[in-house]
Amino acid sequence: MTGKSHNHSRRAAQLLSLVGIVLLAACAARNPPPDQIYDPYEGKNREVHELNKKIDRLFLRPIARGYGSVVPEPVQNGIRNFSENLALPGVVVNDLLQLNIDDALHNATRFLFNSTLGLGGILDPSDGMGLYERPTDFGETLYTWGFGEGPYVELPLLGPSTQRDAIGKFVDLFTNPVMYRLPDKEKYLARLAAIGSKLTERNLYSNTLDSILYESADSYAQARLLFLQNRRFELSGGASDESTEIFDEIYGQ
Repeated sequence: MTGKSHNHSRRAAQLLSLVGIVLLAACAARNPPPDQIYDPYEGKNREVHELNKKIDRLFLRPIARGYGSVVPEPVQNGIRNFSENLALPGVVVNDLLQLNIDDALHNATRFLFNSTLGLGGILDPSDGMGLYERPTDFGETLYTWGFGEGPYVELPLLGPSTQRDAIGKFVDLFTNPVMYRLPDKEKYLARLAAIGSKLTERNLYSNTLDSILYESADSYAQARLLFLQNRRFELSGGASDESTEIFDEIYGQ
């Protein structure tokens, strides 16, 4: 067995073990009523929220503004397109885990077109064809499998979440098959592109996010409410309003 094959086998075994642990943890999650908030860790969550605000105020917001003013918009869009396209195989994996074959074929076709006609995903010809991404994630996979939402949590750097979605975010780090095939140099570029994409989003929606974090009377309660409203509407197939959609661009799945 070659070194690469051994590494791939070891990673697969680790992923299977991880999924087993995740499923055991997810089984313990409870589902609060759809119009209520279950936040037993509010004290700790508020501490993390204040830390996230400090990081945003001192680093993320000024860096995002500088990035937006220095990097030309077409370059920002290309980096964002590349990052989103590279993440699509992970979306397809979750479509398959949810037995959502139609969305899996749709997203796989989008990935194929953008990776070829779109020069590796830098351009986005699929939008012009009506092949818009149908997003999903492992948090939604767990929801589809019947696991409860669990308590609300605020994650360091990653922001608002729930127990189920926090598990989903972690598992999604390992479910993109493309990342196992990329050489180290390309993986490094992919990570830089993901950072650039988040900086673009932070700058693009700066006014809305600033009003939530710095102008509301209780930014923690406001962020919690908007996240839970948006995520619950999203998972139930409903339509969220513009403010929650913008909020989800920054802190969503």
